[in-house]
Amino acid sequence: MRIGAHVDPTDPLAEATARAADAVQFFLSDPQGWKSPQPRSDAAALTGADVDVYVHAPYVINVATGNNRIRIPSRKLLLAHAKAAAAIGAKGLVVHGGHVNAGDDPATGFDNWRKALSYAAESGGFGLPVLIENTAGGENACARRLDALARLWDAVGDQEVGFCLDTCHAHAGGEELLGLVDRVKAITGRIDLVHANNSKDGFGSGRDRHDNLSGGTIDPELLVAVIRAADAPVIVETPGGVEGQGNDIAFLRRQLDGETGAR
Repeated sequence: MRIGAHVDPTDPLAEATARAADAVQFFLSDPQGWKSPQPRSDAAALTGADVDVYVHAPYVINVATGNNRIRIPSRKLLLAHAKAAAAIGAKGLVVHGGHVNAGDDPATGFDNWRKALSYAAESGGFGLPVLIENTAGGENACARRLDALARLWDAVGDQEVGFCLDTCHAHAGGEELLGLVDRVKAITGRIDLVHANNSKDGFGSGRDRHDNLSGGTIDPELLVAVIRAADAPVIVETPGGVEGQGNDIAFLRRQLDGETGAR
């Protein structure tokens, strides 16, 4: 199992070395901005490295919304990030499921996802899997609760997409972690990546605040059980920089190797 961390994008390979990580995830541009990513000077090094690379799309992307001033730029920016991620040999591009506005028919969000994927296909495709991530909050979210995820997958599941399971988001979003992997796979048929995060907030809070794996409100043993069951690459998006994330990676390796004891 490949285990890594979300890191600063300046020198991801150095960040991987500092954490003894097998994988890295990073942004290619401002996560709160609308600028398209620029070519990276380290593209060849990233492509040839023995470190798996994942890219996280900007948070502003919402291809589900009925607001055309957000929806149209979102699908264009998603495609631009996918092309840029493919150019550095990334294994996948993670993007949040998005949401519709209050009062809008949720079905329009699922249909807008289908349209976004059709737009990408007409433009030559993404070039790598787009991994839709479950989200922590929002009553109108397309990928917070599993009933919504099932409707989303009915619309997009046969296209160039995969699934990223975030443990903090599931817990905060009101989905029990016990047995979650089986329930997700019954819908998507797959889990391509796990974002392994504990949660600072309680079950069903709707708040997206990550904590280190041995802290927070989720039993660390339950987190390990979810990760083991998912049997997918893991990215920790936990606080504490090199030390905090390095400890989380080491903790997971010990637990998944069957060793006992905590940090």
